[in-house]
Parts: sequence; C-alpha cells; structure tokens
Amino acid sequence: MTAADHQDRDGGRWLLSRFRRRLPSLREVIADSGFSRKFVDWVRRACGWKVTTTATAAKGFEVHPRRWVVERTFAWLVKYRRLAKDFEYLTETSEAMIYAAMIHRMLRRLQPE
Repeated sequence: MTAADHQDRDGGRWLLSRFRRRLPSLREVIADSGFSRKFVDWVRRACGWKVTTTATAAKGFEVHPRRWVVERTFAWLVKYRRLAKDFEYLTETSEAMIYAAMIHRMLRRLQPE
C-alpha cells in the first residue's frame, strides 16, 4: 500500500526492489497499462524479469485459477469494522489492522467458541 500522492510506478519500483531477493523463483511481472515505459525498462534491467502489460496481454475473459483465494480474503477483512472503509491516516496503521484481523481469524480457527 502506498499513499495517494505516490505514483504506481514509484510504488512498484519500491516493492520490487524490496522483495527481489525474497522471491528468487519470480520470472514475470504483469503490470497494468498505466505503468510507464520507464518502469517496464527498469524491471527488465534491474531485475531481469519479463514484463507483460495488460495492454499487450491476451484479449478476452480469462479465468484466474486462484483468484477466489484473494476475493475470499478481502471478504474476511471487510467484516472487520476498521477495515470496512479506509479510515486510517497512515498506511502503517492499515497494515497493522490487517495483521490483527488475520491473527484473529487464525486464532478463531485454532480455538473455536
């Protein structure tokens, strides 16, 4: 998550540079067409990964096999009042609330009522 005054390409560059070493099996990045050519060139040069933008991706509907996992997780998070809307001023606070919500879910699975 980044603040609204940051461009997506800057946030993407920060994210990829931070996690590049933690994701050694990553070979391709799929970026939205809003990312600039400068960002795409940086990913290819600095990380050595293939970059596909949504403008050049295959046309038409394509089912993403694990998309339901992401959608289910978002549905769980929205059930928590602090995460239903973006009330937080700092992104670090939002991140902490997400951690707290997921810890709560895990604990409820371990010790149901």
